[in-house]
Amino acid sequence: MKTRFAPDRGLSSRMVITSFLLGLLYVGFVALLIALTKSAVLAVVIAGGALFAQYWFSDRIALYAMGGRIVTPEEAPQLHGAIDRLCALADMPKPRVAVADVDMPNAFATGRNPKNAVVCVTTGIMRRLDNDELEGVLSHELSHVAHRDVAVMTIASFLGVLAGLITRFGLYGGLGRGNRDQNAALVVLTIIAVSILVYAISFLLTRALSRYRELAADRAGAMLTGRPSALASALTKISGDIARIPSRDLRQAQAFNAFFFAPAISGKAGASLSSLFSTHPSLEVRLDRLGTLSRQLGEQA
Repeated sequence: MKTRFAPDRGLSSRMVITSFLLGLLYVGFVALLIALTKSAVLAVVIAGGALFAQYWFSDRIALYAMGGRIVTPEEAPQLHGAIDRLCALADMPKPRVAVADVDMPNAFATGRNPKNAVVCVTTGIMRRLDNDELEGVLSHELSHVAHRDVAVMTIASFLGVLAGLITRFGLYGGLGRGNRDQNAALVVLTIIAVSILVYAISFLLTRALSRYRELAADRAGAMLTGRPSALASALTKISGDIARIPSRDLRQAQAFNAFFFAPAISGKAGASLSSLFSTHPSLEVRLDRLGTLSRQLGEQA
């Protein structure tokens, strides 16, 4: 899909490399499952079924988990109007528009392809941002759709999810039976160990891709609107307000951090245990990049 969003070769190459590495990991993981379970059918059903469900129903799963619902232009005229303008400016199909009745200010895009994409915003973000800031956030999310990195992230995160499920299954379902059969116990322990390793590798690969795609979306979105300062202002507001959201609410939303506009963490974005494990670059890095872009575009203060 060609749009007027600025292409990003760095993002494209990283998506290809990450997908290739995860693909190799995935094939090896399935091969090991076949060898250890002695059932190719079982391994393929487990892996293929989980991948299909996550890919095909990603938009519905995300909306359901966040309590989002599709809204009509009559229900949210300002939101639809902003997305209409940006889609016309970008020359791209309009995604479905959703709203989540959540106080935490945030937004995300999901969907397996541009034709099935959804852009969802929270009521909290709409209350806090002015029109220019909201358009900056929406252009950021639409760039994710145009660059197709939403689908790539959905697939990329699948292997970690599968490995985690198998680890849990082995811990809670298989080890009890292994006490009666040493060979069965050894098989279960091997599967758990490999699953943990696969989860760790896929975790690091998807986090690295996630950080880069956020910078790419910041740049593409700001270039589309021509107002990097509006996006920077939105980032500053949202990050500051998220820090004041109750910790319990943040923990409930953290599963979606890789898809959020700003991570649901207390404190500065990216300032968690290590930048290696964060889904987003730090707030300082994002603001610095936007400031540089603003100077390059000659944006008026």
